[in-house]
Amino acid sequence: MNDIAYYKAIDLLKQVATPNGFLASAENTSNYKRVWARDGVICGLAALASGDENLVAAFEATLQTLAKSQHCSGTIPSNVATIDGKSEVSYGGLAGRVDANTWFIIGVCQLAYYKFDKSIISQYNSEIEKCFALLDAWEFNNRHLVYVPLSGNWADEYITDGYVLYDQLLRIWALKSYNYFVKSDVVAEKIKKITEQIEINFLPNSNGEKYHERAYNELHFQDFIPCSFSPSGYKTNFDAFANSLAVMLNIGSISFQKNILKHATALAKETDLGLLPAFWPPIFETDEHWNLLKNNCKYEFRNFPYEFHNGGSWPMVNGFFGLALLSKSEEKKANIILDKINDANAQMDFSFYENFNTKTSEPNGVAHCAWSAAAAVMLHQSLYNNFKILV
Repeated sequence: MNDIAYYKAIDLLKQVATPNGFLASAENTSNYKRVWARDGVICGLAALASGDENLVAAFEATLQTLAKSQHCSGTIPSNVATIDGKSEVSYGGLAGRVDANTWFIIGVCQLAYYKFDKSIISQYNSEIEKCFALLDAWEFNNRHLVYVPLSGNWADEYITDGYVLYDQLLRIWALKSYNYFVKSDVVAEKIKKITEQIEINFLPNSNGEKYHERAYNELHFQDFIPCSFSPSGYKTNFDAFANSLAVMLNIGSISFQKNILKHATALAKETDLGLLPAFWPPIFETDEHWNLLKNNCKYEFRNFPYEFHNGGSWPMVNGFFGLALLSKSEEKKANIILDKINDANAQMDFSFYENFNTKTSEPNGVAHCAWSAAAAVMLHQSLYNNFKILV
């Protein structure tokens, strides 16, 4: 089953590979027939994992497309469509996308690492430096954490805003990846400062001055890191993507990282899909943040309980959960997650759905979703062919 699922995933990635880069889906759905920053880089990681020259070329084209349309302010596009030879560029809908900048930097560095070619960093150095300068500006208070608007990242219809854990971690990953090549003491110091602020403000029993002392002291910490905080306080939902990144990046003590994985593994086992929900628990109409969730959509509401970002299960997110397990030598558990990703991707004759209702296991979102395939390829190659991501 693993081999069949792997080659089906490779086939889908080949279908979405275009001269301008990876599209988000092979479906003829307008918003997905675009080269997206985050989707494109995640597909690019899978391309590197596969070693397929044509897929690697599509990744290179993805980065070129994004770089060409970088805004003069430094913003990397959320997505780019090519229509009749002309680029139609979006930097975000209801809000700009902070994670487009970090994923772009991560993508460039992963490509250079894969090719053993530092000249790729030089090729994109101007764009990278603009990205980092903009991220510095988005701190606003110069205290090392980026302030993210509502709708400002991949979970663009969810409730996280302010100091969002996921975005802080992507910034650390981007800085670490870049510093692998440039070996800068200034960059190393910035990584240290951001890491300190994450551990001070997001982890239990931490020492140091908090951004929001009163809100921090009111928290009842669990065996994971809360998803965000802002001047109005903390949002404590479990963010599977962010907590997986925290483990991969060694945030906090080893024992705390193991507690995160233990919590996440137990949560995945509770579901019929055997997958980890993107955010948990679901938000219901009677909950404090329901109106915030309900109103954060541009076209139609998709965040019903157990669906989409509101407790839905995404193969893509579980790919990173599997990588987090592998980073702590949990090969057996990572294998189980890969099996569950493959089972989900195989539904309806390998339709590679975007996400699933965690309660009913019914598919949701767009079919033939590229990053659902990418998750399977990344984790498969990491388990069976020792593929290593630069972290």
